[in-house]
Amino acid sequence: MTSTQEDQTIKPARSFFGHPWGLANLAGVEMWERFSFYGMQGLLAFYIYYSVADGGLGWPKDAATSIVGAYGGLVYLSSVLGGWIADRVLGAERTLLSAAVIIMAGHLALALVPGGLGLAMGLVCVALGSGSLKTSTSTVLGDLYTQGDVKRDAAFSIYYMGVNLGAFIGPLLTSALWGWKGFHWGFGLAAIGMALGLIQYLLMRKHTATDAARRVPNPLNRRERVRWICIVAAAIAIIAVAAVLGWLRPETLSSVVVGLTLVAAVALFVVIGSSKRVDADERSRVFAFIPLFIASAVFWTLFQQQFTVLAIYADERLDRNIFGFVVPPSIVTSINPVFIIIFAGVFAAMWTKLGTRQPSAPVKFAIATCVMGLAFLTFIPFSGGANGSVPFLAIVLILFLFTIAELCISPVGQSLATKLSPKAFHSQMVALFFLSVALGSAAAGTLSSFYSPTNEVPYFLTIGVVSISVGVLLFIFKQPVLRLMRGVR
Repeated sequence: MTSTQEDQTIKPARSFFGHPWGLANLAGVEMWERFSFYGMQGLLAFYIYYSVADGGLGWPKDAATSIVGAYGGLVYLSSVLGGWIADRVLGAERTLLSAAVIIMAGHLALALVPGGLGLAMGLVCVALGSGSLKTSTSTVLGDLYTQGDVKRDAAFSIYYMGVNLGAFIGPLLTSALWGWKGFHWGFGLAAIGMALGLIQYLLMRKHTATDAARRVPNPLNRRERVRWICIVAAAIAIIAVAAVLGWLRPETLSSVVVGLTLVAAVALFVVIGSSKRVDADERSRVFAFIPLFIASAVFWTLFQQQFTVLAIYADERLDRNIFGFVVPPSIVTSINPVFIIIFAGVFAAMWTKLGTRQPSAPVKFAIATCVMGLAFLTFIPFSGGANGSVPFLAIVLILFLFTIAELCISPVGQSLATKLSPKAFHSQMVALFFLSVALGSAAAGTLSSFYSPTNEVPYFLTIGVVSISVGVLLFIFKQPVLRLMRGVR
């Protein structure tokens, strides 16, 4: 690490469980953002396909799962935009603050504007804001630690625990309001949660905004500003024309986002890998990230089906009678966060205890994809029964496997992206990790069209075997990947 890098990263006195207080603030703002995000997303599919009489929009189920997949992909696809703005316009910390305001506006649109217009306005704002916020919070958090600090992965696990506390509480409370007052009241509560997160961040901002987080690493010159304004205007015009001509149908939105994400990922890898501002070691680390990107995309393709296939599964196939009470299907989205809250600290302590002896990043990614494949194979014994026949305990077991896999890849992936990032593309490298999530999220919506409640085995078997195969291949080729990582584990 150079002296310049050391100057750009402050080393505050550690006081929050051995970490800087900035970690507490970032975990808190992400807790409230996830409260609002998952509180809304837990209701989203049902809001789209439930009948108008039940307070929904009454659209087809395949349109609902495609929209949910496209929205999930757009959230993480917009992380590229957030990373670019952080690196070239505002800096990571100011991008974070701006994104929080946009998210709150999106939830307000869902709560207050009826019909498809409110859905479109709300999802676009939440997606753009959430993607930008996720990239910038990871970057700002990484800037609180030096490059070789062994507490770095543990910090991301603690941060992830705060994230999932919000993800647990959000769907519970919005589901309760949905049952009591209707969908729009649930969306309104999500807006209030984001407002609380914004207030908390402003109150603790001084503990979080380092010089490195405020800095714009690669600012635009005047000519570049004009060019990018023209590009943005052209993109908006193309989207508007496609919408008017009917090319953007709800049933195909997730496939469109899959295509856009693949193009964005390839373009970003090329831009970073070919830049003259990237030295040989940094370029090697970018190449090392390619197989990890693929494994991550496969993992998220399975994981994000919580909000597409598993939403329908919970609504139709699951026995939701618990101690005499029939719980809403959206409650299922709170199970995974409960396990995260319980086990994130365990994983953080385990990585800290193991120190340099902990599994390398490629091995952690391989474990994650294999466990996710096993989770989908676990659906098979419960296939073929009548609707409402699958025991609630079964989905709890399956989502426990989701959790173990997630803790091996998600906080680790965010941390790894900050360690592999070239100096000139600090936030955009984090955005690359989130692009793998975007690809998986959108693919989860596309794949949902192949799911049939009356013939589930081929679907779960194929997806499970493919995921396990990817994990095995990554484990076999872990040494070449580690050599490309040039000392980063």
